[in-house]
Amino acid sequence: MSTSSQHNLRFTEKLGYGLGDTASNFFWQTFTIFLLYYYTDVFGISAAAVGTLLLVSRLWDAINDPAMGIIADRTESRYGKFRPYLLWVAVPYGVMGYFVFAGPELSDMGKLVYAYVTYTLMMMLYTAINVPYSALMGVMTPNSQQRTVLSSFRFVGAFGGGLLISMLVRPLVKYFGAEDEATGFQVTMAIFAVASIVLFWVTFATTKERVKVVETERISLSRDLKFLFQNRPWIVLCFAAIFTLTSIALRSAVTVHFFKYYVGDDGDAIFWFFDLTTIFLTSASLALIVGVACTSLLTRYFDKKTLMIALSAGNALCSFAFFFVPPDQLALMMCLNVLGSLIAGPTAPLVWAMYADVADYGTWKFGRRTTGLVFSASMFAQKFGLAIGAGLSGWLLALFGYVANMEQTDTSLMGIRLLFTVFPATIAVLNVVALCFYNLSDGQVRDIERALASNAH
Repeated sequence: MSTSSQHNLRFTEKLGYGLGDTASNFFWQTFTIFLLYYYTDVFGISAAAVGTLLLVSRLWDAINDPAMGIIADRTESRYGKFRPYLLWVAVPYGVMGYFVFAGPELSDMGKLVYAYVTYTLMMMLYTAINVPYSALMGVMTPNSQQRTVLSSFRFVGAFGGGLLISMLVRPLVKYFGAEDEATGFQVTMAIFAVASIVLFWVTFATTKERVKVVETERISLSRDLKFLFQNRPWIVLCFAAIFTLTSIALRSAVTVHFFKYYVGDDGDAIFWFFDLTTIFLTSASLALIVGVACTSLLTRYFDKKTLMIALSAGNALCSFAFFFVPPDQLALMMCLNVLGSLIAGPTAPLVWAMYADVADYGTWKFGRRTTGLVFSASMFAQKFGLAIGAGLSGWLLALFGYVANMEQTDTSLMGIRLLFTVFPATIAVLNVVALCFYNLSDGQVRDIERALASNAH
């Protein structure tokens, strides 16, 4: 029996794994798109203070990722190394996610302290459940092509969660809160908290760890880290992750601001119960899902590295072009939005499949499987990029003179436009440059896969 057919995964297992990222995105995508707006325009914290809050909290969160990977790699339980965290952490994760948006009546300093405490604790819990979830893909199957398929399911689930966030947050906030956005966010996030808990439990129940680690010697943490930093493909992907997530964080954080102040979306429904911002976000999410669905087909004909470079460059061009679209050209905005999102769709499953490949490369090269450390350290790079992007978004809004819920000056409007278009596009180009140094081809990955399978027998 071939290696490929021997390790094929059931549809229910792939679907169950994908639903784990739907659970994550009930909060992750809400944070990415709406948290800056919530803190500045609803909870009443200044943009500069929010920028510092997001930078500090996410840097601390990023530091936790490698630690969680080390813990997960050394976990031994009847459920495996990574699956038990989906069971144990789901409830506190959901509860703390709700508290981030609970919005109690406090003084200005009290609000800032509350935001620091709840958001920092929430992101620590996100790390505790999402690092093991991400690493789980690396031990569900040893087959690279199957991991690419599994990664596609994951990001259909992720972008499916993003689609729900895009479609439902603003309408639900309006429905439950009317003119009181704070109450609307409270009720909406309570619903999302319950949904995320249930979906993580589904992922736990439907998945299985198959790749077993056979330890021949005790290897110290220092040697694990040494091996990690000698893994050149991993280092390249880390730089690419920093640039990618900085770009995404910048653009996403000011999306609501862009439509509220530049385009002129007043929140009134223009189609069914969808306002303009919701339609924009929803169309992007749908296009991302279609793009993800094309990933397996694209990888049949193109090397992962080639695809990543081409798709990343195309997405950057779309973002640059957006700067030149006037605020009344809504159809052109939607077309560019859909095109850019369609192009970006396959990049997420591709890069996570590449992380699994570099984990195998490290196992083959150094004789030591550290899947949890590889994935968690990669998440550190991604969250470091998010921290930079989130911090910059708040600081730059303040630098350009942004004042919440007021008519914006020409300077502040220009700042919002640049943050939504040119700045993230420029950083995305740096991602393309970084990817050019990736030196692990799909052919080499298949050779490594065969070598590891041979050593296991």
